[in-house]
Amino acid sequence: MTHDVFQGSRQPAKQKPAGQALLQRFAPSNLLAAGKQLGGFAFPGPDALSGTLGRSGTLEVRLARGPREIWRAQRLRYRVFYQEMSAKPDVVSRMFRRDADRFDAVCDHLLVIDHAARGRFGGIKPKVVGTYRLMREQAVAKLGGFYTQSEFDIAPLLARHPEMRFLELGRSCVLKPYRTKKTVELLWHGIWAYCRHHRIDAMFGCASFDGVDPDMLALPLSFIHHHATAQGEWRVVAQPERHVAMDRLPAGMVDAKLALKCLPPLVKGYLRLGARFGAGAVVDKQFGTTDVLVILPVAAIDRRYIEYLDGDAGRYAA
Repeated sequence: MTHDVFQGSRQPAKQKPAGQALLQRFAPSNLLAAGKQLGGFAFPGPDALSGTLGRSGTLEVRLARGPREIWRAQRLRYRVFYQEMSAKPDVVSRMFRRDADRFDAVCDHLLVIDHAARGRFGGIKPKVVGTYRLMREQAVAKLGGFYTQSEFDIAPLLARHPEMRFLELGRSCVLKPYRTKKTVELLWHGIWAYCRHHRIDAMFGCASFDGVDPDMLALPLSFIHHHATAQGEWRVVAQPERHVAMDRLPAGMVDAKLALKCLPPLVKGYLRLGARFGAGAVVDKQFGTTDVLVILPVAAIDRRYIEYLDGDAGRYAA
C-alpha cells in the first residue's frame, strides 16, 4: 500500500513545504476542495443511495455524507491498521491519528455505524465501526489510475474489458469487537446495493496477509496459486519490480483443508463469493502485509449469494 498526499491547490508552480503538504490531507476544507477539483466527493443526494443501505439491530450501513464522516472512517482505519496491526505511520498520520491518502477525495466511503455505542462519558454516541473504500473508474481519471495499480498491473485487464464498469474495493476494516458475521453481511449488503445502483460489472482490490515473509505464508499463497488464480481474460500479474512468487510449494504438497484455515477471513469470504486472484503477491513493508489481488466479476458471484443479497434485503432495509 502507498500513502500519497493530495494537493489542495490548482497552482502547481506554488510548491508547498513538505510538512504543509502532509498536513493538507487532514484539513476538512482542503479535503472537500480536492474532492471537488478531482471530480469526486459525490456525496449521497436524493437518490437510492442517500439513506440507509441496511440495518441490523443497532448497526446501520450507509455511505459517508461529508468530509467529517470520512474523517471518522480514517480514524477507524488508523486504529486498526496502525495501532492493532503493524503498519508504520508517518509523523503527521501519527499526530492526527488518521489513515489518509489522496485517493480518499475521489472515493465513496461505506460505513457501518453502531447507533448504541457509548461515548467517553457514558452517553449514547454513534460510532463508525466498519468501513470500505469504493472507487469507481470514472472517479480516478484525473488521478491517473486506481490505487491498486501501484502493486498490480491492472491496465491490461481494463483494456480487455472496455465496456465494463469496474469498482475498486479497498481500505476495508472492522473494529475488533464488531468482527462478526452480522457486520460483514451488512458491509456486503451495502456493497451490493452500490454495485446495483451504479451497474458495476466487476470488482477488484487488494487483500492482505499479515506479515512480510512470503515463506511464512507458503501454504495459503501456494493454495491460491494452484487453485484460485484468475486465467484468460481476467488474468492480472503483480508489477514486475514488486512481484513475489506465490508457488512456494508444489501442488502435491498443498493441504487444501489446512490452507483454507490459514486464509484471512476476508480472503476466505471473497473465495466463497467466487473470486479469483492475481498472479504473484506484493510485500508491503509500510503496512507489514503481503498483498494479493482479488478479482470478482459480478457474473461469477455464486447465485446463492446473489439470491441472498437480493432476497434478504428486506431484513436489512431501514
